[in-house]
Amino acid sequence: MAETAVLHLLANLAPFLQGEVNLLSGVREAIEDIRVEFERMSAFLRVADAMEERDPELKDWVKQVRDAAHDTEYVLDILKLHLAQHHGDGFGGFLRKSFYFAKTLKARHQIASEIQRIKSRVINISEGHKRYHDKYGILEHGSRSDVVNNSWYDYRGDALLLEEAKLVGIEKPKRQLMDWLVKGGSRLKAVSVVGMGGLGKTTLVKKVYDDATVKKHFNSHAWLTVSESFRAEDLLKDMIQQLFEEIKRPVPVAVENMSINRLKCLAHDFLQQRRFVVVFDDAWNVNAWEALKYVLPDNNCGSRVILTTRFAHIASTCCKETDGHVYNLMPLSQENSWMLFCRKTFQGNLCPLHLEEISRRILERCEGWPLAIVAISGVLATKDISKIDEWEMLYRSLGAELEGNDILESMKKAFSLSYNDLPYYLKICFLYLSIFPEDQQILCKKVIRLWIAEGFVNAIKGKTIEEVANGYLNELFNRSLIQVAERYPDGRPSHFHIPYLMREMIVSKAGEQNFVTTICGQGSNFVTTICKQGSRRPEKVRCLLIQSTSGNVEYSERFSQLRSLIVWGPMDSLPIASLRELFRRGSRLLNVLDLAGTPLETIPDEVFKLIHLRHLGLRDTKVKMVPKLIGKLKNLETLDLGGTYVTELPNEILHLQKLRNLTSFHLKSSTICFEFGNMSGFKAPSQIGSLQSLQELWMIQADQRSKGGVSIVKELGRLTQLRELAIGDLRREDGVTLCSSIEKLSNLSILCVMSTKKYEILDLQSLSPVPRFLQELNLTGRLEEFPHWIPSLHGLVTLILGWSKLRDDPLQSLQELPNLAKLVLDQAYEGEGLCFKAGGFQRLKDLLLYKLKGLRWVRVEEGAMPHLETLDIRNSELMEEVPSGIEHLTNLQTFKLGDTSKKLISKLDREVQDGVYWKIAHIPEVRIWYGTVLIPSEANQPLCIVCYRKTRSLI
Repeated sequence: MAETAVLHLLANLAPFLQGEVNLLSGVREAIEDIRVEFERMSAFLRVADAMEERDPELKDWVKQVRDAAHDTEYVLDILKLHLAQHHGDGFGGFLRKSFYFAKTLKARHQIASEIQRIKSRVINISEGHKRYHDKYGILEHGSRSDVVNNSWYDYRGDALLLEEAKLVGIEKPKRQLMDWLVKGGSRLKAVSVVGMGGLGKTTLVKKVYDDATVKKHFNSHAWLTVSESFRAEDLLKDMIQQLFEEIKRPVPVAVENMSINRLKCLAHDFLQQRRFVVVFDDAWNVNAWEALKYVLPDNNCGSRVILTTRFAHIASTCCKETDGHVYNLMPLSQENSWMLFCRKTFQGNLCPLHLEEISRRILERCEGWPLAIVAISGVLATKDISKIDEWEMLYRSLGAELEGNDILESMKKAFSLSYNDLPYYLKICFLYLSIFPEDQQILCKKVIRLWIAEGFVNAIKGKTIEEVANGYLNELFNRSLIQVAERYPDGRPSHFHIPYLMREMIVSKAGEQNFVTTICGQGSNFVTTICKQGSRRPEKVRCLLIQSTSGNVEYSERFSQLRSLIVWGPMDSLPIASLRELFRRGSRLLNVLDLAGTPLETIPDEVFKLIHLRHLGLRDTKVKMVPKLIGKLKNLETLDLGGTYVTELPNEILHLQKLRNLTSFHLKSSTICFEFGNMSGFKAPSQIGSLQSLQELWMIQADQRSKGGVSIVKELGRLTQLRELAIGDLRREDGVTLCSSIEKLSNLSILCVMSTKKYEILDLQSLSPVPRFLQELNLTGRLEEFPHWIPSLHGLVTLILGWSKLRDDPLQSLQELPNLAKLVLDQAYEGEGLCFKAGGFQRLKDLLLYKLKGLRWVRVEEGAMPHLETLDIRNSELMEEVPSGIEHLTNLQTFKLGDTSKKLISKLDREVQDGVYWKIAHIPEVRIWYGTVLIPSEANQPLCIVCYRKTRSLI
């Protein structure tokens, strides 16, 4: 983390060193000296960060470097703050600048003196760098010494302690891997096993490798453990030794002194006529594969290479080259987790009934992670099974209970290896995830915006800052450090999840680095309410997280460098008075303020003095009005008012020329479908088109005009950077103007349009050309005819039509869309039938048909919708037959049928003779209900609620 702090600082020194800022004499030179010293230390810091746990003195030195970097950044930001305030143009601006310069000259001299002190401090710290460099003999470019690499072998040995007897659920992946090894043709193929650390990749592959069938099938076998800083020569020598020992022949004496090319030739010649299997265990990059792939001959003998890795891109790269297979190792199922838990905790016996509920709660924290289950089970096995309070106490303090546990220490080593391997810009982003509450699905979009607001994302030419940040997030997915929780219809992650114990380790690391400080509980004092994160109370707080507290947060000098203030969790009341004091005294440099979900009703005036603020999150608060002071926040990039009661934004919002994301809407209920009157947007200033940086605008009211008669709809055409646009209250006469504006929004990917009344016509026929990047389209309002341009949206992934009241079947126009994955028709069609023709909707995964009142039948021809996973039909009371051809949908996972005819419901009862249950018998989950008609003998009860799951039990 010291490396991260230093490199982040170095990236922000350019304005001070390139003459962009007017500085007092000697300051620029001092900053240059500071830069030189930090650059000199930066190469060593990556290694020092990884080694600090082994050397208390080195750990203290690393902390000194980190603190010095933070203090330097703070002083320079204070300098920028002084230079940015009270600027103006013209003669009046000149007078203000002159007055302010005289007024703050003393302050600038004080800052200059502080910079000189920091320079001396950094030079002294740099002397320590030389000492540790000499002590450990580490090269200046930061290559790791043997003392760092030793940790690999400790971890590998611990991973193999999970023998097959301790694992459950291993048979299915083992069978699959063995099939790929012994079947599949004579060409050389690679088989990759990918997954997060601690899932048992090494254990699984070792069981396959040692299986008698595999041993017999292959003539030669070699297991190569790949370290992060492996040497190809060492891997080759290891492989040659194993190959010769297996056939009981002495290894050639000359091997030790052979060049790498001779080693390659020797290994290649040995394997040329043999059917071999070679394992590359725990590959951290593709270099091991690239270095040795030509040693492994494609000799038409059916040879195989097995590779285990945490990195998805490594797995796919190796397998693509050989037309091989990738096996994504998943966490254990609930059933298998429980089996392993009982086997380890109760020595194979059943769990006592009085402990089952608390045991299952504890097990949930493991989330199918085998190493975690074994670690926690080992602790529970020592507890008295008659004392449930001991088990409850362990659940509440799980992290502390596991301190010193040998298997958990292995998990920590695995985590440290993954963390230390991250580039500096990903380390800071990864630790930032510790701010999110446990057991929560985290919205990818929010994380990306927070990273950007914090300044963690580096600009890359040719990409938007959001695209770069999304690349960071994808890299964390690729490294198996976070898990996808939900996906958009096109497969992109929308939400992610951090396993409980992984999050515990992130929180611990963030606390040790003084990166995030958390206040929780009901106390009212900083000292008594700070959550335990690391071994000492932070001297300086940069990111403050307040969780579930109704007490006050007393100001402390520790908050003087505060950059982020985030509030999570339920609160009876928000400590407004203490927050105001915090804003007034300690948070002038605040970049992020997120009060989402709090009972805030009025935005404190002090917030509008935070001129460095980039992110203001007020989602789901009780705020009703945004004052004119909002115009002071000229650096604001994100203003999130979603779910508030704000109905209008002041003209001063137009001063926010850096604003990229503006969201403001109110929902009367949490219904999943767009219903008229449920969502209301905001009235925008008439010159909203001047906010040229806007990328997201959600949800603006269309029924407004400026004093000059120019409509808001026309203004939208000036926002050429827009990626997402939601507009409501659209009138028929504004349709042509809206189409004209949309034609200018070439970057648009999401468009939501809602008419002003249920039966108001959406006149969108004139749109041409259409935005070529449009992926999601939501039209809610009456359509006289189906928009002719929709079939040309070849990139369209999601289409939602609400209240369209179309008389003609729209499917003919939609079936050829090559990327359509989700289709929602909500009161969109008034015809009697829908026919999904053979070959149509090749990518469709989700089909939702709601409130199609005239619908009597649905027909699915064989070959239509081959990838459909969810079919949801509701409120079509005239339907009396199950969709014809539903049996052809072999990939269907979920079928929901709600509030259709009683006749259809009865036909789907599997107990009824001559029924049609057989048509849906292949679907893993079936939900059928009828909640609007009552059984006469049982008033106020639904007529039928049926749920079939994989077990096919009737609930």
